[in-house]
Amino acid sequence: MTTRILVTGGAGFIGSHYVRTLLGPAGPGELAVTVLDALTYAGNPANLDEVRDHPRLAFVKGDICDGELVNELLAEHDEVVHFAAESHVDRSILGATDFIRTNVLGTQTLLDAALRHEVGRFVHVSTDEVYGSIDTGSWPETDPLSPNSPYAASKASSDLIALAQHRTHGLDVRVTRCSNNYGHHQFPEKVIPLFITNLLDGRKVPLYGDGGNVRDWLHIDDHVQGIELVRTNGRPGEVYNIGGGTELTNKELTALLLEACGADWDTSVEYVTDRKGHDRRYSVDCRKARTELGYEPRKDFATGLAETVRWYRENRAWWEPLKERAAL
Repeated sequence: MTTRILVTGGAGFIGSHYVRTLLGPAGPGELAVTVLDALTYAGNPANLDEVRDHPRLAFVKGDICDGELVNELLAEHDEVVHFAAESHVDRSILGATDFIRTNVLGTQTLLDAALRHEVGRFVHVSTDEVYGSIDTGSWPETDPLSPNSPYAASKASSDLIALAQHRTHGLDVRVTRCSNNYGHHQFPEKVIPLFITNLLDGRKVPLYGDGGNVRDWLHIDDHVQGIELVRTNGRPGEVYNIGGGTELTNKELTALLLEACGADWDTSVEYVTDRKGHDRRYSVDCRKARTELGYEPRKDFATGLAETVRWYRENRAWWEPLKERAAL
């Protein structure tokens, strides 16, 4: 029997990789996938080119806040994997309205329809930023949420709303919280593709504050692996952290990118005023996903970063129009 999965935000960076993986040669063959994506600035139909003609893929352009459309789609699907979100912290600082609308109201619209049509599973893809900032150690899933940016607050809200649907109504909701993603097909406003593409063009890269902010880096292959483990083997009502295991300061990351792109620190790095409410350090404890699901990051950072730089070097036709459109 074919399982019908609705993937929201499936033309974005993470969602499209998830779809390509499910429908690729190593994916399970009993799935049919419908992508629902509004194709806002970060959504790119080209991200699905590899599977565009796949017989078990359907694409719907639409907004997750459109209750009528969402209701129609959920009536025809067995499961939801929910990626769709406004996700760039800097943009949320400039204006939070779109983040609240999409990330909170959109998630509630999906949950209402999922409950109405008795959808079997609802995987809600979230972020480690909901925890706030941590000086030492790593967050387990039981730590309280303490978001600092409007983006993180909107995701924390949607996490709680999703989990409330499980506790109140018994909907099978599973939440994932990932660390910082990187890899090919990532929109070039995010730090790694922004720095790579700037350096490839001989431009400077903007380093916030003193460059001491620490992030844990997770390759997109490993993130998708973790999400699929949660979808297939996770427990209803549970939260699972998914991390990559490579913690770097932004300054250390910048040095690696400069080396990979053959650029010089003195001529290529520009220190800029730190971002408002900039979290100092993120670190997630992944023991729950490891022990319950067998999750383990497989892509070492040196290999993943080299592959990512090479992909952007070889795919200017993909990212140059996006940078022009977003005025990056």
